[in-house]
Amino acid sequence: MTENQNIEWKESWRDEYLKWICGFANSSGGKLIIGKNDQGRVVGIENAKALLEVLPNKVRDLLGVMVDIYSRKSGGRNFLEIVVKAYPNPISYKGEYYYRSGSTNQALRGSSLDALLLRKQGNRWDSVPLPGLALKDISSSGIKLFKVKSEKSGRINKQLLQDTNSVLLEKLQLKEGRYFKRAAALLFCDNPEKFIGGSYIKIGFFITDDDLRYQDEVHGNLFEQVEKTLELLFSKYLKAYIGYEGVQRIESFLFPYEALREALLNAVVHKDYSSGVPIQISVYENKLVIWNPGHLPENWTLDKLLGKHPSNPYNPLIASVFFRAGYIESWGRGIEKINRECKAYSMTLLFMTMRCQASCFLFKRVKSS
Repeated sequence: MTENQNIEWKESWRDEYLKWICGFANSSGGKLIIGKNDQGRVVGIENAKALLEVLPNKVRDLLGVMVDIYSRKSGGRNFLEIVVKAYPNPISYKGEYYYRSGSTNQALRGSSLDALLLRKQGNRWDSVPLPGLALKDISSSGIKLFKVKSEKSGRINKQLLQDTNSVLLEKLQLKEGRYFKRAAALLFCDNPEKFIGGSYIKIGFFITDDDLRYQDEVHGNLFEQVEKTLELLFSKYLKAYIGYEGVQRIESFLFPYEALREALLNAVVHKDYSSGVPIQISVYENKLVIWNPGHLPENWTLDKLLGKHPSNPYNPLIASVFFRAGYIESWGRGIEKINRECKAYSMTLLFMTMRCQASCFLFKRVKSS
């Protein structure tokens, strides 16, 4: 066994390890074991009995949480097992917030702290009201595109599409009191970057990682970004192989359209827009990489993401509007669809990695065996 998301070993107790208890409480809970070294071997502690009496009160007084502490013995050596439950409310230690991620304990600041506080309150980043965003900032063309797509998808009451823009946005849960929410700026503003930095897409064509030949930026509301990006990829960046069926000319692209579309939508809908960093698409002769700042849902692993799983969007409001417009499903089948399209497409494989702060789709053309 090694240290992981829910287990941490320490050879002896120090009060600074209250930070680790704080981190477990803010994430999915875990065990802090006192009396084991970094290799997981029991080295024992001399003051186990005293700590067993002192630590529960110390944790309660300094963190405001209750922990279970057990005295264990192995090979004649005593050690302590401190069991920390996940708490629904944010926990701080001396005014600082910590979070367990993998086998590390991270101090949260800035957007990461905002995300924790919102999540503990049952909210998400895209649902926060945005002072300064007014109805005049909402694009009539963006609303029109949504109405056309939604009517075609049949996922919205047609009567709602006849309402005013203000009423429509309120019915889509994009308004709270007199304020529009962040999601409204991204979905329906011609220039969402006025309110949210980095809310655009960069595309570049590379010969090697350090040899960029040409590039484009795609701006506008999120619907327009998806449409324009796909158009650019297939009209400018991706090679098409020419074939004929009789006298009919047939173009075959290096990568399957539906798989790229699904991956792009995944990047747009699940992006962490608080990062201020644009989605980046790097195109090469034989591969295409879609990168965006983002996070797996709490307690999810890559194996769970690649298997059968429920829908758990990082930006629920954005996902809901994209669903109503017919762009995405809401069953958590996006990765499955990408894999299926890639398998059905000759000589094409899909690789995907997810890290703590980013996700990356890599489509790569390889020789058949």
